[in-house]
Amino acid sequence: MEWFTSSDYWLSRLVFQRGLAAVYLIAFLTAALQGRALLGERGLTPVPRFLERMPFRRSPSLFHLHYSDRFFVCCAWLGAALSAALLVGAADRAPLAVAMVAWLVLWLLYLSIVNVGQVWYGFGWESLLLESGFLAVFLGNEHTAPPVLILWLLRWLLFRVEFGAGLIKIRGDRCWRDLTCLYYHHETQPMPGPLSWFFHHLPRPLHRAEVAANHVAQLIVPVLLFTPQPVASVAAGIIVVTQLWLVASGNFSWLNWLTILLALPAVDGRRAADVLGLPRPPALAAPPVWYEVVVLAATALVLVLSYWPARNLLSGRQLMNYSFNPLHLVNTYGAFGSISRSRQEVVIQGTGDAVLTPDTVWKDYEFRGKPGDVRRMPRQYAPYHLRLDWMMWFAGLSPAYAGSWFTPLIGKLLVSDRATVKLLRATPFPGTPPTHLRARLYLYRFTTPAERRATGAWWHRTLLSEFLPPVRLEDHGSSRT
Repeated sequence: MEWFTSSDYWLSRLVFQRGLAAVYLIAFLTAALQGRALLGERGLTPVPRFLERMPFRRSPSLFHLHYSDRFFVCCAWLGAALSAALLVGAADRAPLAVAMVAWLVLWLLYLSIVNVGQVWYGFGWESLLLESGFLAVFLGNEHTAPPVLILWLLRWLLFRVEFGAGLIKIRGDRCWRDLTCLYYHHETQPMPGPLSWFFHHLPRPLHRAEVAANHVAQLIVPVLLFTPQPVASVAAGIIVVTQLWLVASGNFSWLNWLTILLALPAVDGRRAADVLGLPRPPALAAPPVWYEVVVLAATALVLVLSYWPARNLLSGRQLMNYSFNPLHLVNTYGAFGSISRSRQEVVIQGTGDAVLTPDTVWKDYEFRGKPGDVRRMPRQYAPYHLRLDWMMWFAGLSPAYAGSWFTPLIGKLLVSDRATVKLLRATPFPGTPPTHLRARLYLYRFTTPAERRATGAWWHRTLLSEFLPPVRLEDHGSSRT
């Protein structure tokens, strides 16, 4: 079937697959390095306890068959090794069937982690990686031209990511409609980056222009992905540029990078190769019949499952970042339907004093990415995902977001649990554990340019309230788990 494949997109597929392998690599490294402290048998939300109450049909995962910390870490490192192999082109050197199995194994491993990841894996980019990874299974390798149906399904996925995000904004916070959301967003976003302070202090008319441009990029441009070339390529390019703007202004794990990768299959690879002076691909044999059958079956499955996300886009009660099936095959996306006007940060503090007095000196625990020390410039961590730092941002929004993990975190810090402390940038008690811990809620704001010049500080903070009163190890039973 000549219509089944198109060699015009060989370069687009190549870059997409290599980039997706890189994202998978980062995701598996995150699991390998943070999983034991967050999800381990002695972690903040242990997987074994989760599996006791969660049936396989609701959360399919290899860990229903067996779980141990060693097995979890082995799965994560296996995923990282396989991702690295695909990143350097191993799939293109293997037979088509073997390449497809390799991508399928990656998807199964990461699905297994996400489905036991609980609050730590409740982010939209987890489902986005799984849905992208599932489609990548059927993209083939250099032994066959890219299948047109899967290329269109990738555009459909990108459309839902962008158009869904645009709709959730227009339907949500009023500041998106009056173009004022970026007066606040750069300061109040979950994890500011090194340029966020500068973005925040851009002139307000430029902030309004940013919001207007965002609406164009998310509500109009995605429709053009389904138009003939070169218009579709131009639309993809606009999406790439807007995503790079987001990369520069904050830390959103691999969300922006994965969205950029999803735009690439919409680019006419033949024309891109001509512009870049790359050789044309050699003539490729017709794909095997079994491959055509598998691609057609996968396409039919995705189209059937697309009913629920499509209905959600049209609904006045649009869901954001929601999976309609436990395999995360076809999902709905969106972010920042509402914008916080102020930034509240939970700061954990400890002391070594045996008896608390008004003169007790409390020392702050410092996290890697979230704001703490007012003189510390925000760091760039994305696409790596600092899961605990993100959840601390949610805790600042409401104590309800900290219900399952904050008390265990305090318990681990009271005994200076090694795995937990590794998640932090610095502990003020590197030797003897603290005698008491407390948490306080602070209002953080970016300093003005004048304050920055005078003090060298990036942030100014004001105490709001007590988040957790002082506790001791003797009063904290969960610290012994």
